[in-house]
Amino acid sequence: MSSFRPVADLDTHEVTNQPPPLEDVNLFTGDRALLDAVRRAGGAQHEARLTALGARCGSAEVIDWGVQANRVPPVLDTHDRYGRRIDEVTFHPAYHQLMALGLEAGLASAAWDGTENGHVLHAAILFLTGQADSGTSCPMTMTYASVPALAVEPDVGASWIEKIRGGRYDPAVRPAQDKAGVTIGMAMTEKQGGSDVRANTTRAEPTGEEGWYRLTGHKWFCSAPMSDAFLNLAQAPGGLTCFLLPRWLPDGTRNAGFRVVRLKDKMGDRSNASSEVEYHGALAQRIGEEGRGVAAIIRMVQHTRLDCVIGSAQQMRGALAQAIWHAAHRTAFQKRLIDQPMMAAVLADLAVESEAATALSLHLAGTFDRDEPVGRLLTPIAKYQVCKRAPGMIYEAMESLGGAGYVETGPMPRLFRQSPLNAIWEGSGNVIALDVLRAFGREPEAVEALRGFLEAVRGRDGAYDRWLDGLDLAPASEGAARLTVERLALAAQAAVLLRNESPVAGSFCRLRLEPRGAAYGAFDANINAGEILGRALPT
Repeated sequence: MSSFRPVADLDTHEVTNQPPPLEDVNLFTGDRALLDAVRRAGGAQHEARLTALGARCGSAEVIDWGVQANRVPPVLDTHDRYGRRIDEVTFHPAYHQLMALGLEAGLASAAWDGTENGHVLHAAILFLTGQADSGTSCPMTMTYASVPALAVEPDVGASWIEKIRGGRYDPAVRPAQDKAGVTIGMAMTEKQGGSDVRANTTRAEPTGEEGWYRLTGHKWFCSAPMSDAFLNLAQAPGGLTCFLLPRWLPDGTRNAGFRVVRLKDKMGDRSNASSEVEYHGALAQRIGEEGRGVAAIIRMVQHTRLDCVIGSAQQMRGALAQAIWHAAHRTAFQKRLIDQPMMAAVLADLAVESEAATALSLHLAGTFDRDEPVGRLLTPIAKYQVCKRAPGMIYEAMESLGGAGYVETGPMPRLFRQSPLNAIWEGSGNVIALDVLRAFGREPEAVEALRGFLEAVRGRDGAYDRWLDGLDLAPASEGAARLTVERLALAAQAAVLLRNESPVAGSFCRLRLEPRGAAYGAFDANINAGEILGRALPT
């Protein structure tokens, strides 16, 4: 027998100068910008509810749900083991836990169940739950946003809306009438059309039964194929029309003409099962009149665009929190990173960007509660700016962590991969800019409402006043549309911060409305970085 014995493992080093995990924190009370924005948007009565949810979403357990739901992506089963067509998607259990958390907190129901300032509450719930995982936000957003479109055809939509208002999550694969709650997806995009939905070729043929049609075609992107029903656009005899296609028919049988071809292998949004589907005579019910499909579906799109803004704002906040937390707990050259002037300048610039996005998104939600005309233009303006700024801002936050920010076991890579989606979804930059230009030419009430909103805070900041003097609210040429929308968006963010009396309002005006360098931290404006970072640090 050998006389050699194994030597006990020895620690080769002690881990020092690294931050503790950012977990078991309250994402609501620990985010001063969000707390203030909710109050100023009219949501103060919901603080107790949001405080409880903020603690839950910031817990180590829920954060790990997000990790697991993305680490083990969904799987499509087109057939069962006996060869029967089922078109079902299987998820990691964490996905269902996240869905239950969001829907039962009121993400899809709060705006429609009679709750006062329900859209602000909805926005805050999305802001909190999305920081655990953005992928599950998609099916919940679609469900929330479907209500205005479903209301166009009450005889069809009423029972679905009632289930949505109930605020329950029921993942069972069975007819909607037998479920405690439902989710609604959307299938608009086709290969040949993209954003040009009028180029859709999916056909809708009347069955002879009142309101029912058979759909035949191919949808290049179908959001959330495990949903109980889907809103679609298809070409009916009277033109492009909106339809609701259920997974199960009223007689309790599967809608056999609905087939999931494949799940999309995406850059990010991995927990969400985006798909490609085909309709082989799938049965669907008409929503609204034939030929009025765009008018019906735009009621949904306005709300999904709101959630794009909120989603990007919460991603910004998540990335900023990680960056500041890291800098507050790590030293280099005998000083904490957060105390070093160059790093403090970068982080303060990021913090101002994040707070401006948060304030604008919550204010926008408030315009939905109050049905204010300014919301018509603020929605695409905010969608353009906040969603476009998110990827660059999140990249800079990731860089501030150094190599640790690039490692998959941390949240930054997932945040970065997720960040471009909201700028693409529900209208990419050019589509959004054209929407704003069309509104300038066709909707004078919305233009005047925007003018009044911007002018209401004139006189509070010199840089802001000079920026307003240079704005032109007349229709611009298509070639200059992006510049026009960007300038309007910066004015809108400054106006909300000034209106809210935010401590960072003056810094935003100096950092965004006056000449500076292109990179974050590349400025010589006189701001108090220490105060800004103290406000932004997760507590």
